[in-house]
Amino acid sequence: MESLNPGVFVIRQIFAGMVDTLSTKERSELMSRIRSQNTKPELIVRSLVHRLGYRFRLHKRNLPGKPDLVLSRHKVVIFVNGCFWHWHSDPNCPFASMPKSNLDYWKPKLARTRERDQETIELLEAEGWRVMVVWECELREQTELILRIQDFLGKNRIN
Repeated sequence: MESLNPGVFVIRQIFAGMVDTLSTKERSELMSRIRSQNTKPELIVRSLVHRLGYRFRLHKRNLPGKPDLVLSRHKVVIFVNGCFWHWHSDPNCPFASMPKSNLDYWKPKLARTRERDQETIELLEAEGWRVMVVWECELREQTELILRIQDFLGKNRIN
C-alpha cells in the first residue's frame, strides 16, 4: 500500500495499462451500491407505462428473470436494461462500452449476462409471455419510446 494523503491508502492494480485507484474493499463497497431494482431508467419506464393507463406488478419472483414490469392481464413483461450492465449490442449506443481495464473479468461477465438475458426471454416466450426490452439509451427519445410501448401493448389507452 502506498500513502497518498494522511489516512488515505490506495492499492494500485494494473489491468491492461490502467491503474485502479481504489482498494479491493473500496471497489467492493462502490459496486455494492449499484442497484438492480428501482433504477432511474426503470422508474421512467414505469411512469410512462402508468401514464398510458396500464397497471402492472413489479419484479415477480415466480417468473424467469424477475421482469421489471409484469402486465399479467396482457401476458406481457417489460425488462429495463442498463446498456453497460446488459452489454447493449447497438453500435450507436453511447453507454455500452467495454471497460478498458480488467478485461479478463469483464468480457466473460458481460457475455454471460447477455446469454442469461436471452435464456430468460426464451423461457418466458415458451410460457406464452410477450417480452419487451427497453434499453437505457432509448430513454433519451421518450416520444419514440411511448409509441413503441403503445405499439407493443397493442392499443392506445390514454385516448
